[in-house]
Parts: sequence; C-alpha cells; structure tokens
Amino acid sequence: MKEIYLNHIAGLMGLKVWQVENCADMFAEGDTIPFISRYRKEKTGGMDDSEVAELKHWVDVFAEMEKRKETVLKTISEAGALTDELRAKIENCVVSSELEDLYLPYRPKRRTRATVAKELGLEPLANAMWTLKARNPRAEAARFVKPGKVEDADAALAGARDIIAERLSETAVVRENLRQIFRARRVVSKVTKKAEGPEADKYRSYFNWSYPLDKVPSHSLLAILRAENEGFLSVSVDSDPERCGKKIYYDFCQAQGYPSGELGEQIREAVDDSFKRLLEPSISSEVLREAKEKADIESIRVFGDNLRQLLLGAPVGQKRTMAVDPGFRNGCKIACLDERGGLLHHTIIFPHPPQNEKVKALMAVQDMIEKYHIEAVAIGNGTASRETVEFFKKVSLPEGCKVWTVSEDGASIYSAS
Repeated sequence: MKEIYLNHIAGLMGLKVWQVENCADMFAEGDTIPFISRYRKEKTGGMDDSEVAELKHWVDVFAEMEKRKETVLKTISEAGALTDELRAKIENCVVSSELEDLYLPYRPKRRTRATVAKELGLEPLANAMWTLKARNPRAEAARFVKPGKVEDADAALAGARDIIAERLSETAVVRENLRQIFRARRVVSKVTKKAEGPEADKYRSYFNWSYPLDKVPSHSLLAILRAENEGFLSVSVDSDPERCGKKIYYDFCQAQGYPSGELGEQIREAVDDSFKRLLEPSISSEVLREAKEKADIESIRVFGDNLRQLLLGAPVGQKRTMAVDPGFRNGCKIACLDERGGLLHHTIIFPHPPQNEKVKALMAVQDMIEKYHIEAVAIGNGTASRETVEFFKKVSLPEGCKVWTVSEDGASIYSAS
C-alpha cells in the first residue's frame, strides 16, 4: 500500500504508521480479522478486533481508490489533457470527492445543454465571457448569430451561459466550498402522496422533519433514507441558495477577476443556473451519501457493542428453567428443563386472543412450576412477548424465581438447521 494511504489511515484512526502497514501486509497475505487481532498482537500493537475491522475497511477503500485513479489517469491521458501537475494532484488524492472533482471536466458526458451550445460554435463566446474579455457581451454575441441555428444575440448568450454554468459545476474549488456549506446545513424530509397509507405509520415521526446534518443521529438518518427508498419521504439538504450563489460568484471572481456591467449580470445569471440545475442536486446527493456512510459505520459499531454486551451477559447458571415461546393465535409454547437442560415437559397454553383461555393457562403454568420446581422463567422477545410477561406477573412464583426476557435472534434458523 502506498505511503500516502498509510499516513492518512494512521491519522484517521490515531495509529502508528507501522501498525497500519503491518495490518495491510497481513490482509494482502489473506489473514483474517479474528486471526490478526488474536494471534498477531505483536504486529498490530495490541489492536482489538473492532480496530482491525475498521482498518480493513479503509484498506479496501483505498485499494478501490487506486484502481479508480488508474481509470481516471488513462481516460485523461487518452484525451491528451494529462499534465504533470494534474497527474501529481490525482496521485496524491486521499479523498474520493476530490478525485472525482479533478476528473469531472474530462469525464465522458452525455449530451447536455453545454455540449449543444458548443456544437453551435458558442464556446469562443463563453471563453471571452469567462476571461472577462467580452466587455460588451451582447455586441460580442451578435457575431455568433447564425440563421436556423442561433437566431439572435439572446440565444447566443443563453448558450454561452450554459457552457459557463457547466464549467462552474466542474470547478473543484467551487464544489468543495459548497460541500462545506451543505455539511453545516439541515437535512429535511417531506412527505409524499404515498405516505397517506397506513404502511407509512412507522415513519410518522419523521414527517416534515429536519435536523442539522452534522449532528443527526445515525439511526434517524438511516430511517429517513429508508423511508425515501420506499417512497414515503423525499429527503434533501436545506441549502441556502443566496449564500451559495454568492460563494460561487466570489470563487469565480477570485479566479478570473470581477466582471462589471452587463457582463457581471450574465455571469450572475450563469451562476444561479449552475447552482439550481447542476450543483445543488449533485452536492446534496454527495453529502447525504457521505453522511450515510458515516451513519452505517456508527450503526455497525453500536450494534457490535450491544451484541458484545448480550453475548457477555452472565448466564443464569444451573437452574430448572421454564422456556416460553410467546404467541397469539398459535399459543405460547412451553418447555420445562432440568438443571442440565434436559427436557422434563412441554405443552402449549392460550392466554391471549383469540382463544383467551387465561384461567386455564394460569392453572397449567402454576402446576408446572410446582411440579418441576422451576427456578427461572425465560420468555422470548418476539410476538406477544410483552403480553406474556404481563401474564406471568399474575403467576405465583417461588422465592428467588425471576422472569427474564431473552433474545430470539437466530432461534428460527437454529431450530431448522
């Protein structure tokens, strides 16, 4: 792995470069995350499995980026536009958005308004306006009028603005500055017509909802994006068009100089069009995708922490246990086990609707608890779990006997395996 990637990963994760390099080498040799974290601590500096897993993620990210760079360099080189300066910038990139910004002006495009304007021969006019040489743009545009193609000066100026708008949307500085603005804005969700149905109720708390993008909880962001995927919400970044327009115009002026008079008006019009038509949807999608990647990582971390606590929970020990698989229509399946897990008895009770055999079920449970000397009750956390827990509160339990709610994750798969 290249040194620029090693240094970047070390900075991101707060590690030493040698730790990153050793792990990258072991991944390349086919070593797994559990093997590295357990048996190669001297090479990792004592990194745990979660740190090794995160490092593996970044190694994979930069391996893909290196492949992408090869494609980018090849495409730009074939177009005859690859300079030593551009090559150096591309090779030193460690952020995918910066790499794509550098590639954007040279990437093969579908037919756009700008390409149509270029085909009509309006690029020289756009260049003159871009470099502030067209002091009187309308008079300059009159030279490009072609009957049947460019009907008048207004049509020529419109085409030149399309070219300038696309050029602005492909300027790396402009895009990065807008990203910074968008990241500090709010993410907004709005309901769609499909949300009127009952199936959208689980997302109701996110109807017409907004939250600062840089502070939004990972579970909330993933929920609204899932709702958007299902067609119940439309999600966007609440950008500030006026501020963004000023920033784009300022970046243009910093690079090209300050246009005045009619030329300034034409440039401002191109700036507004570039933001509304090209930049806003593109940058909004980028920062939402970036936020989702962070939310995914955070959610996986939280899930891992929760699972660790679940798996490390103290066992109840050698106790006679009543295990209950709760349910409504099909009843609650019960198994009574001895201290070693051996089956003593099994049956089904129906304390819930539609049967509602509460008294019969209560008597049956009471009888089993006394007959088999039950010391602990475990109730699954699936369907009818809460109702079953409430039912067991009415049961007279022996002293020291507790009711536990246990996870059913994987139970169905295990029972059928």
